[in-house]
Amino acid sequence: MKTYLIIGASSGIGAAVAKQLTNDGHRVIGTYCNTESAAEKDNFHKLDVLTDEIDWSFIPEKLDGVVYAPGAINLKPFHRLKTADFVEDLNLQVIGATKVLDASRKALLESDSPSVVLYSSVAASKGFPFHAAVSISKGAIEGLTKALSAEWAPKIRVNAVAPSLTDTPLAERLVSTPEKRQANAERHPLQRIGEVQDIASATTFLLGDQSSWMTGEVLHVDGGKSSIAS
Repeated sequence: MKTYLIIGASSGIGAAVAKQLTNDGHRVIGTYCNTESAAEKDNFHKLDVLTDEIDWSFIPEKLDGVVYAPGAINLKPFHRLKTADFVEDLNLQVIGATKVLDASRKALLESDSPSVVLYSSVAASKGFPFHAAVSISKGAIEGLTKALSAEWAPKIRVNAVAPSLTDTPLAERLVSTPEKRQANAERHPLQRIGEVQDIASATTFLLGDQSSWMTGEVLHVDGGKSSIAS
C-alpha cells in the first residue's frame, strides 16, 4: 500500500484518481476547497491554495505521490480578458502547485519511488481561439514539469497529463446539451470527449511503478486532437 496526496480530490478528475487509487488498495489523503460534502470523508482536509497562511500538518512524514488537480476553464476573447483573469488562473493552477510541491518535497523524499503528476491541456501545444488564459497557465505547468523533473531527478519523478475537453463539472457549460456534446466530440479524431476515467487511468499509470523510467513527460490524453488533423 502506498500513500498519495490528491489536491482537489472532491470532484472531477481528482475524485476519479482518488477512487482508482483507493480501489487499488492505496491510502489517499485528499483536499477540497468548496465541496463541503467532502468534509465528511476520512482523510479529506479543507485547503485553499490561494491563501498565504496554510497549515500543512495533514501531510504525513512519507508520501509516494502527489497529484495537483485544481483547474479553471476561462474561455474569452483576448480583448475581454483582464490582467486579473491571468493572475487568478496562474495563482490557482501554477502558484498553488508550487506551494503544494514545496510543502510535500520532504515527505516525497522519504519514499523509495515518489512521483508527481500535474495537469496541462492540449491548449498548451495547440492554438485555439479564446484559450489565451488557459494556454498561459497550462504552458507554465509544462515548464514547471520539465524544470522540476530535471532538478528533482533521480529521486522524484515529475510528469504531466494534457487532456482535451473532459466531462467534468468544470466543463459543464461546454457539454450541457446533447448538441454541444456532439459538436465537441466531432472536433476529436476519436469522435468523443474525454471521460474522467480516461485521465485518471493515465494519472495512476504515471504515479505507479509501471512508468518508473518516465520523467519530464507531458502525456497527451486527448482523443488524438494534439497529433491528428481533424
